[in-house]
Amino acid sequence: MKITGENEVPATKEEVWQALNDPDVLAKCIPGCESLERVGENSFKATVTNRIGPVTAKFDGKVDLTDLDPPNGYTLMGSGSAGSMGNAKGAAKVSLTETETGTKLSYDVDVEITGKIAQLGGRLIQSTANVLAGQFFKKLARVIGEETGAEMPAEAAAGPNWVKWGLVLVAGVAVAAIAYFILG
Repeated sequence: MKITGENEVPATKEEVWQALNDPDVLAKCIPGCESLERVGENSFKATVTNRIGPVTAKFDGKVDLTDLDPPNGYTLMGSGSAGSMGNAKGAAKVSLTETETGTKLSYDVDVEITGKIAQLGGRLIQSTANVLAGQFFKKLARVIGEETGAEMPAEAAAGPNWVKWGLVLVAGVAVAAIAYFILG
């Protein structure tokens, strides 16, 4: 499944970069995140539980950050398992660009989902990813604003119309972001 998009975050590129690399910030922002910890210089492991249609799945996953280009972006390579519910693996290319009102976060995700979750269908998975991604970015903007003292624009507070890489976060490829979320 290929997913691409972008979202505006009302913060500087450096602030967004720091947030996307801070496990404490990400744990606060990823919907359903039960745990998120750094296990290496550029590696994280996470446990995320979310509902996708009629199915609730708990994913345990690992994400490695590659192609690091601070503060411009990186690539997330990850995989996760929800036991008998299915597995996910994929990659997300994340890039940050400074704008007049903050930072544009662009993403290009390629994820493969197997098992019972894949049987739910692409439309339901995409819809769930959109909802989770909106929640992720609304919370990310709020957390960055709290930490920097910056005011969040009204459109950010309302929750951006966004990203599907939250799907990657939900699917065990958590960290983003993504930042799902990512992701999606």
